[in-house]
Amino acid sequence: MTPAALLLQDAAVMAQAVRSGAVSAVALAQASLDRIAATDGRVNAFTEVVRERALRRAGQVDASLASAHGVRTRELPLLGVPFAVKDLFDIAGLPTLAGSKIERDRMPARSDATLVRRLESAGAVLVGALNMDEYAYGFTTENSHVGATHNPHDLDRIAGGSSGGSGAAVAAGQVALALGSDTNGSIRVPASLNGVFGLKPTFGRLPRTGSYPFVSSLDHLGPFARSVRDLALAYDAMQGPERLAPRDPGCAQRAVEPVANLLSRGVQGLRVGVLGGWFRQRAQPEALAAVDAVAQALGASRTVELPMVEAGRAAAFLITNSEGAALHLSDLRTRAQDFEPLSRDRFLAGALLPAAWVARAQRVRRLYAEQAARVFERFDILLAAATPCAATPIGAEWFELNGQRVQVRPNMGVLTQPISCIGLPVCAVPVWGAHASLPIGVQVIAAPWREDLVLRVAAALESAGVVQSPVATLS
Repeated sequence: MTPAALLLQDAAVMAQAVRSGAVSAVALAQASLDRIAATDGRVNAFTEVVRERALRRAGQVDASLASAHGVRTRELPLLGVPFAVKDLFDIAGLPTLAGSKIERDRMPARSDATLVRRLESAGAVLVGALNMDEYAYGFTTENSHVGATHNPHDLDRIAGGSSGGSGAAVAAGQVALALGSDTNGSIRVPASLNGVFGLKPTFGRLPRTGSYPFVSSLDHLGPFARSVRDLALAYDAMQGPERLAPRDPGCAQRAVEPVANLLSRGVQGLRVGVLGGWFRQRAQPEALAAVDAVAQALGASRTVELPMVEAGRAAAFLITNSEGAALHLSDLRTRAQDFEPLSRDRFLAGALLPAAWVARAQRVRRLYAEQAARVFERFDILLAAATPCAATPIGAEWFELNGQRVQVRPNMGVLTQPISCIGLPVCAVPVWGAHASLPIGVQVIAAPWREDLVLRVAAALESAGVVQSPVATLS
């Protein structure tokens, strides 16, 4: 198999090919760089390609394989696998832009983000930084500074956001793995619209050190991939407490709890419920059809209500608005004209929120989490659509939802925001056939720290052919 053909396979297949000597890490990195060069003019997933770094790192992998330490190197799970990261992860020598114009004036990062280092320690090769909504405040990645990211399955449509470049790069076959962030749905929305797998771990599971924050009390980091096994391999490689300062104060510092070796355990005995109410009322027919297909495959017939979900989403809105505004208050005062217009207006609104509202929102969030915990006494897994519809056209400002005309930018996350508000682990799985030509995702949700369950369910669905993530043809 040629390096170009191998690039379109799963990361586990790529790593095995490098491990066996069938292909070199340099050849695989070059194939990734070549595909980016050939396709990104249409997709616009990348904001920076680190060509020299990628080839140098791949050369180090090959040299290590040929050395006396080759046996140890061959054990690395992501050996030679190309990956890229949302442009809010620090990459040594580059300014961390977070999708903005303002950050171009900042000093370059002095070191890589913790999760970048961990993936490279597992053998992966970083090839670049990816497009996003400015400061992660959006669900469409229609960035006015660098242009919109285009959905590889339909180049006239959005890739979702705010990690749109991450979802699109994986769907386009430019890389096997990508990292993104999820505050209110920014991993699950692009995973849904681009037809890839995305994992939002439990809040506090993975360290955020070396990433540009949006809302510290809500931010999660996690991977995108085209297979559940790849998602699990990347997730396992990134787990674990931080040993060195600075540390992420929101990280739980839990020991590594591997999941890749648990994927084959299946779903026998798991209690699966389908979220109703809010989650059915705010989904279009194709989104409901995707959920129903997954539920049928799992034998899930029980509908369950999540108490306080509307109040939980309202709390998330207030917390997001106020914390995000506080972070950017100085620039809002002195450089307001340099912000993305839509994010600027929302940040300004957040700066004016009464403190009492925000304090109450945090109390509501706690009460909502307690109510959700009671639901998980009766269910192991909950299902809901990841987005209310498939990808909308680039430039569209409105869509129909529950009989109402609503704005795309805030409402593409209407089904994800209530879940991240309370930090639950979720795997977004891509369903084809519910929409005439586009993928749409389903959220597989579990109680805190049970990433093993959401990935086991995702793996069972993938094995049954109910969910899949083909590389886009880019026609």
